[in-house]
Amino acid sequence: MLSNQTIDEVDLRILKHLLEDASQSYKAIGQLVHLTGQAVGARVRKMQDLGVIEGTTLRWNPDKIGQSVHAFVTVFLTSNTAHSSFRAFAAQSEQVAEIHRVSGEGCYWLRVRVGSPPELNDFLDRLLKYGNYKVSLSIGQLK
Repeated sequence: MLSNQTIDEVDLRILKHLLEDASQSYKAIGQLVHLTGQAVGARVRKMQDLGVIEGTTLRWNPDKIGQSVHAFVTVFLTSNTAHSSFRAFAAQSEQVAEIHRVSGEGCYWLRVRVGSPPELNDFLDRLLKYGNYKVSLSIGQLK
């Protein structure tokens, strides 16, 4: 019997299959790793309990729903007291897909998706309340 604190080779193979396609059924993964679907489910729950699996996501095409502008924004806050209000603003903004606190140039890095250049401009105008920014537009995703 596996200890609840260990991850073995079979767990790693299950994880690999989930990373390739998280929509696979436990039964389908079980066939690939020579376990029952129930046994795969138990191992997945164990990996969730251990924090190895933190959640599931899906890949999508934002262009298909009108979010064709993809921008990377480096934020330079104007004061040390602006951090908490800026983080609240960014967390509540539907346009912000990711927020990263960074070292080096800037204070934060944002990945922003919007439907049009005017919508990006509106977002950037609201961002000016917290500091300055530098914007790079994606011209194509490679991976």
